[in-house]
Amino acid sequence: MPKIKTHKGAQRRFHITGSGKIMRVKVGKSHLRRRKTRRAKGLYDETIPVSTSDRVRIKRLLPYGV
Repeated sequence: MPKIKTHKGAQRRFHITGSGKIMRVKVGKSHLRRRKTRRAKGLYDETIPVSTSDRVRIKRLLPYGV
């Protein structure tokens, strides 16, 4: 059985925790950041879990849990 290739774009955007959750970074982190408040900019720094509807698609792109 041949190896399955990892989708490199998904590998850069998502990471899988030890418990198996897929985490992502919020959108809008770098563009037009000067006009945002300090609190709004701080909220972009945290990673959040991927929604349940997208989890199956991302698991297929990351077959080895990269």
